[in-house]
Amino acid sequence: MTLRLILTRHAKSDWGNPALDDKDRSLNGRGKADAPKIGAWIKSMGYEPQEVLCSSATRTQETLRGLGYDHAPAIKVLDALYLAEPEDILALLGTVQSATVQVIAHNPGIGVLANALLEDEPDHPDFYRYPTGATAIIDFDQADWSGIKAGTLVDFRVPRDL
Repeated sequence: MTLRLILTRHAKSDWGNPALDDKDRSLNGRGKADAPKIGAWIKSMGYEPQEVLCSSATRTQETLRGLGYDHAPAIKVLDALYLAEPEDILALLGTVQSATVQVIAHNPGIGVLANALLEDEPDHPDFYRYPTGATAIIDFDQADWSGIKAGTLVDFRVPRDL
C-alpha cells in the first residue's frame, strides 16, 4: 500500500502588528494570494488529501481555507501542531487512518521533517529553506503511518513556481 504525505508550510504571514501574539498572526496580502495557487496546483495534480492535520494558529487555518478544496477532507485543527517539532508531527501522523494526509504547520518543524523523510536528495533550490507556502508530496511504501521512515519525493513547489 502507498501512503501519501503532503507537507505544507503556511502561506506568508503578516508582521504588521507587533503587539499581536504570534499564534494570532494572519496571512498578509501575498499569503492570501499564494494559498489558492497552492490549492489549485494540488488539485490539478490529483494530490488532494483525504485528511488534513492543521496547526491551530490563525495563519495555518487561513492557509487551509485558501487552498479551496472542492471536497471536504476530514480536518483536525490541533494545538499540538503549533510550532511542533518533527517528532511531534510524526507522532500525530501515527494516529491517522487515511492514505493521503496533509499537514499544514510551521518551520522549522515542517521543513526539518520533510528533509528527514526523504530517501534521495531533492533538486529544488528552495527545498532546504522550505519558505512560506512550500509544499512537498512524499510517498511511502507502507501499510500504515506508524513508524514511517524514508519516502520518495513525488513533487515539491513553492508559490513562486506557480
